[in-house]
Amino acid sequence: MRITILYDNDSRDGRLESDWGFAALIEVFGRNILFDTGAKGRLLLDNMNRLGVFPKSIDEVFISHDHWDHTGGLAKVHEQKKVPVYIPDTIVKPVPSLETVSVSRPAEIHENIYSTGTLRNIEQSMCIRHKDKLLVVVGCSHPGVETILSAASEFGRPSALIGGLHGFSNFSAISSLDLVCSTHCTKHKREILSAFPEIAVSGGAGKVIEI
Repeated sequence: MRITILYDNDSRDGRLESDWGFAALIEVFGRNILFDTGAKGRLLLDNMNRLGVFPKSIDEVFISHDHWDHTGGLAKVHEQKKVPVYIPDTIVKPVPSLETVSVSRPAEIHENIYSTGTLRNIEQSMCIRHKDKLLVVVGCSHPGVETILSAASEFGRPSALIGGLHGFSNFSAISSLDLVCSTHCTKHKREILSAFPEIAVSGGAGKVIEI
């Protein structure tokens, strides 16, 4: 399984532009899943191009929540290739897609790939079970990291957490994980890196994580 951060507040690759927002490419089980689409479609496509990620290779899009910095690039992606889009059921406006799948409750999207369902009426997260590990990918963690990890535990023991953690500060909740990569809106990135030097890694556009 390979996760490439395409869009983030920071950049790990000098070729890539940083901007407020988040998007990541998840390559697993023969699928290329675009998790969120950042704020600006052109910037997303430019970063993808510089990383050799071609829009026509995307199989589907998973939108965590209906905030502009996670959905802004969706229309541009749709122009390149029309694919199914998984959205929280709280998004009621039309979404550019080949097929729109509205998710409310915990659900298996594909074998070993799950949605937590829409938590606290705002956000869904993706869970991927791979080689006895459970990866949890989040957009902004608006429902709370503790709530998300509790929901994810329905599918296995969470072992990795990647994405925006917002104002999360209850660090004991992530102490049992094997990997934490905090990105985008995370307020306490430095504190997490300092508190968990063995498991915490920096994010940024261009960051690649293989599990």
